[in-house]
Amino acid sequence: MLETLLAPPPSTLLAFAGAGILLNLTPGADVMFATASGVRGGAKAGIAAAAGVALGSVFHVALAVLGVAAALRAMPEALTVIRWAGAAYLLWLAYAAWTAKPDTGNAGGAGSLGQALRRGFVTNLLNPKVGLFILAFLPQFADPGLGPVAPQMAVLGAIFIFTGLIITSAYGALAGVFGTALRRHQRFTNRIAAAVFGGLAARLVLD
Repeated sequence: MLETLLAPPPSTLLAFAGAGILLNLTPGADVMFATASGVRGGAKAGIAAAAGVALGSVFHVALAVLGVAAALRAMPEALTVIRWAGAAYLLWLAYAAWTAKPDTGNAGGAGSLGQALRRGFVTNLLNPKVGLFILAFLPQFADPGLGPVAPQMAVLGAIFIFTGLIITSAYGALAGVFGTALRRHQRFTNRIAAAVFGGLAARLVLD
């Protein structure tokens, strides 16, 4: 019973983890920053940048969890509103990813470990798109029928942050050798991201 109250069922966790991994594999601003940091400062700088990004994501997840919990206390139907708004936002992300042009810049990479960690944290923290995405992404996998939504979202957020840290760290660590190739194939990964965003939006609408 306690496990049900704290987290969604295993099937939901697996679906969420799979979607999160696919999205984290897509080179966005955070991945490009970690990649650029790896190119400039080596593997350790790339990993440090990824750690900073993960710390920023902790803040966004906490705000999403608290915000949704507060909305549900004020209006139980708020989760439906949030999910439909999230679907619209995910469709917009799908369009943006499909039409995006590859970014060949260095995304402001940092060289030293301390600088990479700080800049990764600040870059993620001050990016409103990250907060909006997390707010759109997490609630669709939470089920009020299983109990309080906030603990479920906290567990989902922790999974998303952990998988993101591993994947972004891998990009940063390999960037010194494979950075050019990653940017060369960015258009393909953007198309994958568009498909995933569109699928998530459809899941919201059809659920």
